[in-house]
Amino acid sequence: MEYFEIKIGDKAEVIHTITESDISKFVDLTGDNNKLHVNRDFASKTEFKKPVVHGMLGASFISTLIGTKLPGDGALWFSQTLEFLKPVRIGDTISVLSEVVSKNDKAKVIELKTEIYNQNKQIVTTGISKVKVVEIKTDKGDNITIIEREKVALILGATGGVGKATAIKLAEDGFNLILHYNSDKNRAFELAEDIKKLGRKVTIIKADLLINQEVKSLIDKLNRDFTNLLAFVNCSTVKIPNIKFKDLTWDEMQKHIDINIKCNFFLLKEILKIFEKNKYGKIVLLSTLSSEIYPPEWLHYITSKSALNGFAKAIAKEYASKKVNINLISPGMMDTDLMSEVSEKTKMLTEAKTPLKRLCSTTDVANAILFLVSSNSDFMTGETIRINGGQIMI
Repeated sequence: MEYFEIKIGDKAEVIHTITESDISKFVDLTGDNNKLHVNRDFASKTEFKKPVVHGMLGASFISTLIGTKLPGDGALWFSQTLEFLKPVRIGDTISVLSEVVSKNDKAKVIELKTEIYNQNKQIVTTGISKVKVVEIKTDKGDNITIIEREKVALILGATGGVGKATAIKLAEDGFNLILHYNSDKNRAFELAEDIKKLGRKVTIIKADLLINQEVKSLIDKLNRDFTNLLAFVNCSTVKIPNIKFKDLTWDEMQKHIDINIKCNFFLLKEILKIFEKNKYGKIVLLSTLSSEIYPPEWLHYITSKSALNGFAKAIAKEYASKKVNINLISPGMMDTDLMSEVSEKTKMLTEAKTPLKRLCSTTDVANAILFLVSSNSDFMTGETIRINGGQIMI
């Protein structure tokens, strides 16, 4: 972050849960093996009763915050006051918060009020940081547009059927990829190897998109390492069980709303900042044919996807002037893991009712996504491309 971009009142946060491994690494690095920190029997005989985490271990995350977030790369942290108010224990989750309280324009120095809280919202450490924002000299090469420099796409749900097909298709077209997965680590790394064989660069990110902190960590990594992002494709989803309305719980409704609306809400807030700064970006979200034909017992799924349709179109209109294109893909039934609970009879009936006499394939969807993230779709935004073999014609 450059000095002129920083405003008084700007804030940043780092969250970390302290583990025994953290203590061991800190002791190995510093040699501080004070028994109060590492020996349970010794600590039990003191007023603290349990081992106390080294104060400077917690304070070290101030460096993380300054070096990666506020102000970030090039920050020269030269002064810090600290007051340790409460002990931190193994298992505590600390939140390190900083706020810009003053600026020295001549020296390009910012002053940060820094506070560290535990999971009980108690302040455990407080202090003032002083940081010089080092000027980064650029050359003419930095004026190259993002499209000329590198094509990078983030694919959420990359280990699913559509996600994998999209990753391969985009890699073949020259994209370097950030592949997100939640639980299937082996499949993610196998896909990464396939992408590398195509001569492309790959980064793998794990996150449970239904957990706020993991979404936040994903966003932090994007802001830190992927400011040259060109395209965002969200193929993530959750299982779609058939549930009659009388048996449907709000928890199931909330799960679908979270994956389709809440997740996109928080991610796009950050991704759109990157695209706006780069003056270009492509976003593709996955809708569904079900939001137009309303199959029974899918109220939870249909409601969230219908909301996503409006969500995408509203943002598309707002960001059109900023050269950011936001479009939707609406596939018909596909023979993927997500549809594993759908009976073969239902699949056969769907094929029979489809004018093109087959189910939608993941390649069909990946081809459309490739079109939407390419320059060929620069005059399209707020659109829904239906890939359903003619089941719905508009």
